[in-house]
Amino acid sequence: MKLLPCVLLAATLVGAPLPALAEDAAYVGVRTCTKCHDVQGESWETTAHAKAFESLKPNAKSEAKTKAKLDPAKDYTTDKDCVGCHSTGFGKPGGYEIGMAPGGQKALGSVGCESCHGAGGGYRDEHGSAEKLLKKASQTTPRKTLADRGQNFDYERACAVCHLNYQGSPYKEARPPHTPFTPAVDAKYQFQFDKAVRSQGLHEHYKLKGVFDGPPVPAVRAEFQKSAKDLPE
Repeated sequence: MKLLPCVLLAATLVGAPLPALAEDAAYVGVRTCTKCHDVQGESWETTAHAKAFESLKPNAKSEAKTKAKLDPAKDYTTDKDCVGCHSTGFGKPGGYEIGMAPGGQKALGSVGCESCHGAGGGYRDEHGSAEKLLKKASQTTPRKTLADRGQNFDYERACAVCHLNYQGSPYKEARPPHTPFTPAVDAKYQFQFDKAVRSQGLHEHYKLKGVFDGPPVPAVRAEFQKSAKDLPE
């Protein structure tokens, strides 16, 4: 699948309200997620999301910055109004901190797995336990268990938090600091989730093992699973 366009944004990440148990969950980073989800990680590494932090560096994406009336020579990697949408978990437990090596131990200087799926510290152990249960007793685990522990299944909102956080946006929860990269600057910033996620995708999708069942189920899951690849042996 092709990639979502790399869009420079200047909004601070804000997440959907989560149950009390998940609010303090820490971000564990891409490298923890890909210990098990290795093929997904390899696919993600080729995406614009994986390279999102690079666009904050001086003279990167100069034309786009100039059109948005930003200084293309400026270093935006320490600008708190920018790093929220170009990193993972900024301002939250275990998340990216200004000055941290972007590709360090957790690789948080990117739009990683947890930017869409939520802080892994709340639900990562549930994945392991559920897989063991399926293998041992052929028993599935309610997907609600993951949602209760902070795993996000509202992907459209996860995208909107950054891609639609501009003044006049159709996203009702848009709030300052707004991104200067708006449809008025360039039509390519007119982000439409249904179109973007289907025509360009985020990363390769693979057949799920059926470890979890029940709601919540993302609306695009069945569609993506029809064309998903088989996991390598």
